[in-house]
Amino acid sequence: MRLTARLLILCLSLFALPSFAAAPGNLYQVHEPVASQQPDERSAGLSRALQTLVLRLTGDPRAIQSGALAGYFKDPQQLISQYGYENGPPLALVVDFDPASVNNALRQAGLPVWGANRPSLLAWWLNESAAGSSLVGDSQEGAAPLNRAAQRRGLPLLLPMADLSEQGVGTAQNITAAQPDALLAASERYSADGLLAVDAKEDGGKWQAQWRLWLGDSREQGQAQGDSPDALADAVMLAVSQRLAPRFVGAPGAASALTLQVQGANLERYAQLQKLLDPMGAKLLLAQGDNLQYRLNASPDQLRAQLGLAHLQEAPVEPAQQPALDANGQPLPAQPAAPGNVMRFRW
Repeated sequence: MRLTARLLILCLSLFALPSFAAAPGNLYQVHEPVASQQPDERSAGLSRALQTLVLRLTGDPRAIQSGALAGYFKDPQQLISQYGYENGPPLALVVDFDPASVNNALRQAGLPVWGANRPSLLAWWLNESAAGSSLVGDSQEGAAPLNRAAQRRGLPLLLPMADLSEQGVGTAQNITAAQPDALLAASERYSADGLLAVDAKEDGGKWQAQWRLWLGDSREQGQAQGDSPDALADAVMLAVSQRLAPRFVGAPGAASALTLQVQGANLERYAQLQKLLDPMGAKLLLAQGDNLQYRLNASPDQLRAQLGLAHLQEAPVEPAQQPALDANGQPLPAQPAAPGNVMRFRW
């Protein structure tokens, strides 16, 4: 198998491949707002930062109540590689957690981890207030709260340029529509995996929003509120993260040993597939031509969601072939059969 895999790397052709999924910055770095740099506030901030990280990695608010993690929340520094301050505003404690230590703690607590490859979301975010309406563009001041919230919640976020043509598309009527037809054409050039439409309104200093999310064939929607643009953005991103996580994070006890067969691979796709499957403990069993075979631990739905980010299509598992015969008409020794629970995909 080693020789076959080496030949795959040497012989497969290289060509440009559209990017899929995205990594939300440093997944294990948390910017936690704090009131001051006093020791008591720092200690509380480090504990909150760990809670933020656990929620980001699991997508499950119940995870921060895990008794197996209580000791880490009391003393988070055993999972921290370094920390410092960012003056902002707002003042924030910037905490870098050690990925191996955190993942080991979560595994010991029986909590699955949502990996770094996550669906990229294009956000059509409309702010409405007494001063008027404005579509938030990626270079505008209003983009800062959205980017901070997306980083905090582990979501790769894209914003439109919000030029004159896009301002005409990003209206309240289009953003609140039940179907995103009017937004789809303008979204194509951004090559995002999903579309997030948010209508945010300010009234008396309070903010509230209606949001809709489209990813593949699924649709999610909800409402959020906050006392400031930052609080509202964080509430929206948190809600979106918690809706997405069940698709990509296997529920406790739902994962099982699976065999994955992939057809149509090349060197670029092989490397990207390795990253995509890494959270599932994938082990390459076979590499032959443009075919790959892995053994991994996941639920079928979780695997479908992850591979959907790479635009792979599920294919029926090929039926077992007749055994090959030698020159005397006797069956040749059978090749090791793929383990059960086989799923097959192709590009």
